[in-house]
Amino acid sequence: MHTILSIAGSDSSGGAGIQADLKTITCLGEYGMTAITALTAQNTTGVESVEVVSVPMVKAQMDAVFQDIRPDALKLGMIATPEIMLAICEKLIEYKAENIVVDPVMVATSGSTLMENRTVRTLKEQLIPLADIITPNISEAIVLSGIAIKCKEDMIKAAEAIAAYYTGAILIKGGHLMESADDLLYQRGETIWLSGERFENENTHGTGCTLSSAIATFLAKGCSMEESVRNAKEYVAGAIAANLDLGRGRGPLWHNHAI
Repeated sequence: MHTILSIAGSDSSGGAGIQADLKTITCLGEYGMTAITALTAQNTTGVESVEVVSVPMVKAQMDAVFQDIRPDALKLGMIATPEIMLAICEKLIEYKAENIVVDPVMVATSGSTLMENRTVRTLKEQLIPLADIITPNISEAIVLSGIAIKCKEDMIKAAEAIAAYYTGAILIKGGHLMESADDLLYQRGETIWLSGERFENENTHGTGCTLSSAIATFLAKGCSMEESVRNAKEYVAGAIAANLDLGRGRGPLWHNHAI
């Protein structure tokens, strides 16, 4: 049994965040644990309210996990404040955490802002350097790189700009580009395009959370970075293709489609 710790926000509707991570890890046959950074009141139509968890409580959750059931991999998602982010970085260093996947959650699928602007600098300077892979979507890659992204060539330029201050793997998700649903995996100067089928399904709430936690799960299993990303993409594609239809807005994925 491999163990994965998700450090992220809670989604009351169950489609994203901690809930999506636990579903993903469980459906992929491994054991999930959590450190909750924020409570959100949200559903498929948007985010109604966010309540941030205290710094001491976030640190206590991480201590409780690492001191008893050490995680083989970690997925980090919504982190609302720089204070919480710095506390998490402190613990990652203290426990010499491995297989760290950072999903820089700045904007929800619904368009709602989930990360304060002042937190972005801490993300770039403190947290991202600790990651083994980061998984920004197009909007997040623009913020992290300062490059306007309108085509696949721009995705490469953005990855190169991010690589100027970060040495780990970069997965820029291309699903928001009209011309393609392909993703770019950029690692040590190597460009790998991962093709993806575009599904006629608007129910994609929690896709980014699901992908990043799936990558962490496959890394925990011992897969290489490229294998982990490819396997995670395949899992997410199946969860979208299953066409679950819940809620009045962008509904969640069907995480247990393969069971």
